[in-house]
Amino acid sequence: MTKLFYAPGACSIGIHLLLEEIGKPFELERVMLGEGAHLRPPFVSINPKSKIPVLARDDGSLLTEFQAIALWLALTNPGAGLLPSDPEDLARGLEIMEYSISTQHMHAFSRMFNPRKYAQHEADYDTVREQGRAMVEAGFKVLDAAMEGREYAGGSFSMFDAALFYVEFWGAARMKMTLPANCAAHFARMMARPAVQRMLASEGLAA
Repeated sequence: MTKLFYAPGACSIGIHLLLEEIGKPFELERVMLGEGAHLRPPFVSINPKSKIPVLARDDGSLLTEFQAIALWLALTNPGAGLLPSDPEDLARGLEIMEYSISTQHMHAFSRMFNPRKYAQHEADYDTVREQGRAMVEAGFKVLDAAMEGREYAGGSFSMFDAALFYVEFWGAARMKMTLPANCAAHFARMMARPAVQRMLASEGLAA
């Protein structure tokens, strides 16, 4: 059976909600990030990158990186409709997903959640966090413009919404930020999906 290595509220919520959308049986294995479990055995033998999510597939092989896992799930579960068929929707959805992960997550939120990566001295952590918050707010303006006139990142619900959702969740639920209008509407639309509700309940999360 497919198994997702995850941490509650981490970016892995995006993959978790896709598994819920697909509706096939899967297992969850929690990785205690706060205790540094991702940096030690046995997890480093599973993923030497020390990152989640990781997807263990039925044949025992492991797949890492959010985009790769999402794409594999979409391609191997065509009935779930996780990839747009229209080239423009596909390209725009990919554009939003890439920005959500590579910029909003890895550069902006990273400074808010892990300032020690960007400053040698603890006295500078608040400055880094403030820089990160400004970057997050600027990033949501970019994403909001990209979502103008779109209910979902790829036109209709797709794998791309999983990435946009998790950064919206971080902003709205974790950091109590006010999302701009288009992102707020997308976030509300996603929160209303039964698969998202099942994911949140399973991970013990609340928006």
